[in-house]
Amino acid sequence: MAWYALKPFHVPMMKAGALRPRSPLAIGGFGWASVVGTSLWNSSSNRSFAPPLASLSTATTCSKKEAVKTDKAPAALGPYSQAIKVNNLIFVSGVLGLIPETGKFISDSVEDQTEQVLKNMGEILKASGADHSFVVKTTIMLADLKDFKKVNEIYAKYFPAPFPARSTYQVAALPLDAKIEIECIAELP
Repeated sequence: MAWYALKPFHVPMMKAGALRPRSPLAIGGFGWASVVGTSLWNSSSNRSFAPPLASLSTATTCSKKEAVKTDKAPAALGPYSQAIKVNNLIFVSGVLGLIPETGKFISDSVEDQTEQVLKNMGEILKASGADHSFVVKTTIMLADLKDFKKVNEIYAKYFPAPFPARSTYQVAALPLDAKIEIECIAELP
């Protein structure tokens, strides 16, 4: 039968802010951190039995979120905002190819809807204080993934290099039977 003894060791306290992210996309920072570790020692074989256990505690500052609304883009179709600003980020909800004044699709073609989606997104970004060049991530939802190439040709006209990170999915259905919906995350200038 092997007996194990806990053999604690000390890790000095880190300086406040030592783990603070340096990325401009950081939403919050670490106010303080402490690490505690233990090591199990097998007395019968003098070998280390398990890696140290660690605990990281964080404290962050609170941020106020602000809704973005513009009449130059279609109104939200439900209980959500066109976009939310928090810290230095803008989270734009999924945008459809609707004409803001009528609430109707520009046409049934994926090309026209893509163009209108990106125009609408541009208006929301503008109301937030940004534009397409500040977008860091997009998510595209397509009714038919076969439209991928057509969408790419139009999409490339709106986003300068370096292009945003992106995910594209074919979905079972989109609101109002849209052909495309795009959401994005942008950085405030």
